[in-house]
Amino acid sequence: MVHATEILGAETYDSFGNFVGRVKEMFIVPDEQPNRISRFLIGRGQYRPIVARYDQIAAVAPGRLNLTTDESALELYRPNESWLAVQKDLLDQQIIDTNGRKVVRVNDVELADHRVNANTELRITQVDVGLPGAVRRLLQGIVPPMGIRRIQQKLPRSTILWEFVNLIEPDPLRRVKLRMSSDKLAELHPADLADIMEEISPAERQSIINSLDEETAAETIAELDKRLQTQVVEKLDPERAADIIEEMNPDEAADLIQSLEPAKSKEVLEEMEHREADEVKELMRFDENTAGGMMNTEIVVVGEDATRGEVVDYIRFHDVSLEQLDNVVLINRDAALAGTVPVARLILADGEQRMAELAFEPLVSVKTDASDKEVFEMFDKYNLRSLAVVNDLNVPLGAITVDDVVSRMRAKL
Repeated sequence: MVHATEILGAETYDSFGNFVGRVKEMFIVPDEQPNRISRFLIGRGQYRPIVARYDQIAAVAPGRLNLTTDESALELYRPNESWLAVQKDLLDQQIIDTNGRKVVRVNDVELADHRVNANTELRITQVDVGLPGAVRRLLQGIVPPMGIRRIQQKLPRSTILWEFVNLIEPDPLRRVKLRMSSDKLAELHPADLADIMEEISPAERQSIINSLDEETAAETIAELDKRLQTQVVEKLDPERAADIIEEMNPDEAADLIQSLEPAKSKEVLEEMEHREADEVKELMRFDENTAGGMMNTEIVVVGEDATRGEVVDYIRFHDVSLEQLDNVVLINRDAALAGTVPVARLILADGEQRMAELAFEPLVSVKTDASDKEVFEMFDKYNLRSLAVVNDLNVPLGAITVDDVVSRMRAKL
């Protein structure tokens, strides 16, 4: 095993033992192999820099690189923005440790050498984010390589496997490199991803959001505090912002759009699908600190005379989101609220049992203009997971869930 800092600056010799130059940079070409050092940039004095490919490397050791060919077989260097530069793009840069769910800084890169026929390939195995990497770089050129290794062996290691590394790339022209591990980023829980985004710069936050699919981006933005939510969405183009907001719960979408600049809000609403836009506009009529402003309009509503089996078939047929299934809302023949049925009771009931028989007691609900304080008190008093919101005719319009209550209460602390 060698380290990137032991190869950068290394003397390079061709197959005849002639000095070619020193290693100035190393590149990964993600589309070819995501962890292989595919190109070595070699410079010497005033000459134009040249590039050695991975299949032209005979042997590698700290401070020295031997080639399988002579200098005439090497190509002149032509910059390529899709290449990942080890020194420029990794060393000293912030990365996301998708396994540890945190942002760290890279001190060095660990490389394993693999013999492939007559060549030696270097593969990145881990990145060093601890004290050994920092000490190695501090002593580079002052203490012999073997001396540095003896010192670092006594220090506690802190490394991240390369497969868990996700780059934070703010530059849109270079964001292609995020393809290496953006799938790992998307596997993080949105709350963890939101915590990470709060630690980095605005440009880096936009980079992450732009690397995510709409659903994951929506869930992540929903976990950010309101100030950052607004900042992130304000910088998205209206079409992308609309696609993401459409994936949010209507109540969250309404709150977010209301926080945008009026011009931006109008542009986003114009880009949204008509049904989603109409739902959001309807919710925007309510003050955010009232039950109407807190409710989610995506609820399951069925007649009180329906059987448990009919309701389960209805839910399956309409592919209802799990987030809508805290309670099933019941209505009578006049479309007024008749009760709510917790999903747990629905699961345990017989197929022919009427929904009215499963309703939660007592029947509780709030009007749209009820204050958030009244809502909190009802959740506490009745130990609720969900609370129906009704209009003046007692017709259910939506529901407030316990996670909405927790989020609101945290925001007030």
